[in-house]
Amino acid sequence: MATARPDPAPVSPRPVAPEPVSPVPPPAPMPPLLTQSWLDLAFLHWAVDPADVAPLLPPGTVPDTFDGATYVGLVAFRMYRVGGLGLPGLPYLGTFPETNVRLYSVDEHGRRGVVFRSLDASRLIPVLVARAAFRLPYVWSRMDIERSGDTLTYTSTRRWPGPRGARSRIVLRAGEAIEEPTPLEHFLTARWALHSSFFGRALYLPNVHPRWPLHRAELLECDEDLVAAGGLPVPAGEPMSVLYSPGVPVRFGPQRRPRAGG
Repeated sequence: MATARPDPAPVSPRPVAPEPVSPVPPPAPMPPLLTQSWLDLAFLHWAVDPADVAPLLPPGTVPDTFDGATYVGLVAFRMYRVGGLGLPGLPYLGTFPETNVRLYSVDEHGRRGVVFRSLDASRLIPVLVARAAFRLPYVWSRMDIERSGDTLTYTSTRRWPGPRGARSRIVLRAGEAIEEPTPLEHFLTARWALHSSFFGRALYLPNVHPRWPLHRAELLECDEDLVAAGGLPVPAGEPMSVLYSPGVPVRFGPQRRPRAGG
């Protein structure tokens, strides 16, 4: 009598290699869901252990790594004229300082992106809209950006929802333009999508903008606890990378599904 064979074990899908890092943007997502500009950006980055980051990422994503390390970024800038659905950007409600804590991710389809642990902004209404409509971790903060020659000072003190009083103060001096960024500098800045979760479902929101104009920068002061407030280890020592950019105009497209077979 023939013996029944057990059902074969399910086969896990083969992992997809991450897409190449490219400073050149992909084709513009159309129609644009959101438009905005990011101005006077300070990029500060520390290397972290991927094991410390993995539990903080959305389902379906893992830490994106460069030479075995992943990175946490503290990025301060001026958001300028956010607009939606093809409407003109708003001069007041759509213009404000912002400071975010972000991680670097790659999903099961090989698509690279960023994951935000927090986004401090100084306008309450945009904070409420972003939290409700996109489930992004925006927080309302008292913020300012001051410029004196080539020196920029970014300050932030959290108001709501907390932890109240979490803060950052970044002072840097912008230097010469970078003609050819290093592979690591491309890895940290050439990011063309946001990974998040929306009511338990994976969200992949693509963006497009001109190639980053990057400058060397000297960090004169950094006093912050936003990284720790985002559930990450307190950064040890000086950042491994400090960059400045005068900024770019940005368009975000709608949620994008992976290509068949990707």
